[in-house]
Amino acid sequence: MSDDATRPGTTDLTGRTALVTGAASGIGAAVAATLAGRGAQVTVADVDGDAAERVAREVGGRAWTVDFTDVDALADLRLETDILVNNAGIQHVSPIDEFDPAAFRRILTLMVEAPFLLIRAALPHMYASGYGRIVNMSSVHGIRASAHKSAYVTAKHALEGLSKVTALEGAERGVRSNCVNPGYVRTPLVEKQIADQARVHGIDEAEVLERVLLAESAVKRLVEPTEVAALVGFLVSDEASMVTGSSYVMDGGWSAS
Repeated sequence: MSDDATRPGTTDLTGRTALVTGAASGIGAAVAATLAGRGAQVTVADVDGDAAERVAREVGGRAWTVDFTDVDALADLRLETDILVNNAGIQHVSPIDEFDPAAFRRILTLMVEAPFLLIRAALPHMYASGYGRIVNMSSVHGIRASAHKSAYVTAKHALEGLSKVTALEGAERGVRSNCVNPGYVRTPLVEKQIADQARVHGIDEAEVLERVLLAESAVKRLVEPTEVAALVGFLVSDEASMVTGSSYVMDGGWSAS
């Protein structure tokens, strides 16, 4: 039986271990801080080793310098972590007819295959302990599409499916799996997109936020990383003990229309 039955409503993560990928900046760093603030021992995993070390020092955790596109190195991995947050991601903006096939494959490798391998590596420990919390950082693009983002939209839709299958398989063994679906978040990834979108649409960078990124959003501002982290904190808590196989949208009303 899961610990949920004996610790109803708790948000305390003391004694739990957590792994957050892409945690050297942006959403990942905010999630690492939130989980550490609730008592979890957090591993900050990122390809940027120096930045990962910095965040790890800030949250009292440890750093893991790793390139998640090197999936061969993950094939035999075993993880003893209670909480897994699959957050690492990249973006490439281009029309399909001009989209570099290598860039397409790289995005799917990082954002679908690597999460699959990490979940696969973590489940034996989670099953053995009867406790596991998996949060997959999806996007509004996991339920909606945008032009010029074929690889990203494909990857996020695939991640949604992986998360749901994980929820079904893990339910009887104390493992929950959910997606978080933010709109545009104030991160380095989004900041880079502004220049890319300006190029693709032939407009000034100053116009991109209003005319492209927030055009479909009822609330005309970027999501803050701390807001996303707060939702992750809820999903891994026992307050969300009946939440699994779900996708929580945080998009300022974009998907409501």
